[in-house]
Amino acid sequence: MPNPKAGTVTPDIARAVKEAKAGKIEYRLDKTNIIHCPIGKVSFGTEKLQENLDTLMGAIVKAKPAAAKGQYIKSCAVTATMGPSVRINPTKFGV
Repeated sequence: MPNPKAGTVTPDIARAVKEAKAGKIEYRLDKTNIIHCPIGKVSFGTEKLQENLDTLMGAIVKAKPAAAKGQYIKSCAVTATMGPSVRINPTKFGV
């Protein structure tokens, strides 16, 4: 659903389209601090999905507050909408 907070409703359409084409990443947290963000579709190739996952994890690590101590990402799992999840080692991403 379009939402001004997510940047999908804006008076500056040209800027929004430019940011979307440049690969703007938006992710959200639920009440238990689980991040939900799509990284692609099944029709994407393996390389494209891996690139999108690397970009997402890089953005999350970059957003780490300076005051945060210890392990920032405790676990990571990737799943399809209606499929089983696959656990990923978070230390691979420099956490």
